[in-house]
Amino acid sequence: MKKYLFAILILSSTKIFAQTKIDSVTVMDEVIINENRLNTPISKQNRNVYVIDRATIEKLPGRSLQEILQYANGVDIRQRGPFGSQADISIDGGSFEQTVLLLNGIKIIDSQTSHNMLNIPIPVEMIERIEVIRGPAARIYGINSLTGAINIVTKKPTKTGFLLNSYAGSNFEKNTEGSGKTFYNAGTQIGGALSKEKQQHSLFASLDKSNGYRFNTGFENSKIFYQGNIQIDSLNEIMASAGYVNNGFGANGFYAAPGDKNSYEEVQTTLASIQSKHRLSPKWTLMPSLSYRYNYDDYRYFSESILDKGRSQHYTNSFSAEVNTAYKMATGELGFGAEGRVEAINSSNIGKHRRDNLGMYAQYRTCFFEKLNVNIGAYLNYNSDYNWQIYPGIDLSYALTNELVLVGNIGTSQRLPSFTDLYLDQRPGNIGNPNVTPENALQSEFGIKFNKNAFTVNVNYFHRNIADFIDYTRATTAEPFQSGNFGDLNTYGLNMRSGYFTKLSEQSKINFVLAYSYLASEFKDVKQNVSSKYQISSLKHQVTNTVDFSYKHFSILYATRFNERATGASYWIHDLRLSQKINRVTLYMDAQNIFNATYNEVGAVPLPSKWVNLGVKLSYL
Repeated sequence: MKKYLFAILILSSTKIFAQTKIDSVTVMDEVIINENRLNTPISKQNRNVYVIDRATIEKLPGRSLQEILQYANGVDIRQRGPFGSQADISIDGGSFEQTVLLLNGIKIIDSQTSHNMLNIPIPVEMIERIEVIRGPAARIYGINSLTGAINIVTKKPTKTGFLLNSYAGSNFEKNTEGSGKTFYNAGTQIGGALSKEKQQHSLFASLDKSNGYRFNTGFENSKIFYQGNIQIDSLNEIMASAGYVNNGFGANGFYAAPGDKNSYEEVQTTLASIQSKHRLSPKWTLMPSLSYRYNYDDYRYFSESILDKGRSQHYTNSFSAEVNTAYKMATGELGFGAEGRVEAINSSNIGKHRRDNLGMYAQYRTCFFEKLNVNIGAYLNYNSDYNWQIYPGIDLSYALTNELVLVGNIGTSQRLPSFTDLYLDQRPGNIGNPNVTPENALQSEFGIKFNKNAFTVNVNYFHRNIADFIDYTRATTAEPFQSGNFGDLNTYGLNMRSGYFTKLSEQSKINFVLAYSYLASEFKDVKQNVSSKYQISSLKHQVTNTVDFSYKHFSILYATRFNERATGASYWIHDLRLSQKINRVTLYMDAQNIFNATYNEVGAVPLPSKWVNLGVKLSYL
């Protein structure tokens, strides 16, 4: 296995990997990353950033956000249930609480627990692209961006029309512990758009359901999402959005195996936001926003039908207001702004709590001379529980040639304890600790970017120290796990991304994508003679590889993923999508885990064997 990985590394360094787009050669300057409203072309980025674009999303063998993200190098998606029913997300060895998720630049933070962070009402058909920003990002995005950020950018329709996508599949195995019926999944995504000269409106909805892939793992997930864009005039525009998701699933083994065999969970999330952009002058732009998030989490340890005991209910509300501004000067560009955030919870086993957060930032971007680009700034944060803290950072790049660029950055960041970390009382399983303090990270990174014709390579090395890492520990099995600051976590990492695209003929093309990540983590100054729940369970080796071939309107994408964790077995997963477009209709087949690997990503929860889905999409958009 190690020899095979070494061979892949040699191949990566000498031949292939795509920065973002895997269906065509793309001018990367067309993709703009919004860093606290300093708009930066991706080719000018000083950080380790890459984008999963719409064309890629359409070809990957997945129908949920969680499934799409599992092909992103350095991103660790740990699913308890497949097809988007429940999953945790982390970047470069961080915990599931240390990555911030954004929707069109609006932060989505679950102050109860980040187990619910991916419970968002965005059907895949609504996603335009996914931006992955790696490394501490407090200078850019504020609190909880300890190891990075993921920004989901939704579509802005260009014409009026509708779309219908329907699919169904099975692993052709039978439930031997319950109904005796064959396991299946099915789903539909439907949407419509109205596009006029000065306004665009989209409304998308989806329904996914399954009877599970083993006993008590069935789910039903319904989503609806609206987005409206209005151009008042050439200088002012408004975007409003609102969505709702209801996700119910059998949670066999998800949190407390083996006793939770009959457990059930339902999570309902509502999101709403309004943003605007005002060009006050050729040099000055103002961008305010308001957003709201409501989350209801209902967990039933015994079963869906037993409600009088073993039940946890959590009601979480958060409201945020933000204003950002950018001012262009002769020597560079200045960005500054502020955000306020109120978080509150009312819970059966966490209690009733509230905390307030105020953040202010400033950053400055300039080119000292033609080849050197520098972005420097700081984020000042006040929290009602933890007072004032400041998080500075600096990114820079130097162009050795038109094709070869050196990049480097050093930054700091913070992760606030969740309400669960602080106040949970779920005896005899887990309890919180009101004395837990925030985690703080310092990371430095150095890398190279090479881009010439159809060949791209990115190589980055980083070192990160997380002080006061939060974990759940206990000294004896008779005690509950209690949260606390476990120690300092040092992580060294290497990330390599490369791509190669070529045309085989006027009607056919092929694209290779290969990425590799290596992580080495070590705790220092840890509590002695205790067992912990999380400690080091991150990926040590990760390989993601896709081969995408198309001929006229037919395409085939073959995807391979290798994961080896610091603790646990390693495994290869092979997936495939075949698609054929006939006028407005696209027929496709997804085959996942086609070699029937046995694996799990969280605890002792086994994930499905090989699974096949057939789908048809009708699009007038």
